[in-house]
Amino acid sequence: MSERTAALPPEALDRARLVYGAKALIFLGPRFPVILRDDIPTIPDPGRFDLPGGGRDPGESAVDCVLREACEELSLKLSPSDLHYARSYLDPKGREVWYFAAALPASRIAEIRLGDEGQSWQMMTAEDYLCHPLAIASFQARLADYLAS
Repeated sequence: MSERTAALPPEALDRARLVYGAKALIFLGPRFPVILRDDIPTIPDPGRFDLPGGGRDPGESAVDCVLREACEELSLKLSPSDLHYARSYLDPKGREVWYFAAALPASRIAEIRLGDEGQSWQMMTAEDYLCHPLAIASFQARLADYLAS
């Protein structure tokens, strides 16, 4: 069974697991939303295109984290059953981070409202993100992994 059709791994649902954070590719039709990060020099990747997601709050699983962040950042309410891909990685500091993907109807773009973080949002194709000069390199690699799965 491929990662795209497999059930979410139990590790992604484990609220006791020490997960640093989670990100999501939320395909709405053939494109997914990206958030232009604030241009503040003290934050990671200022002024670059980010994926929805962020740091895990205490007591959250990786899935809980990414669902909360998608709602906070883009007003998109997702459920665990919307996620069809899940993969964990270690970040450069050795912390566990998760990447998820969902494929939803393009009509849900109308629900998007930018939250309190970021300058703006826009829809992008995978091809555009993979070669965009403002895309975050590690997220380009995660997108490539997803497309290859």
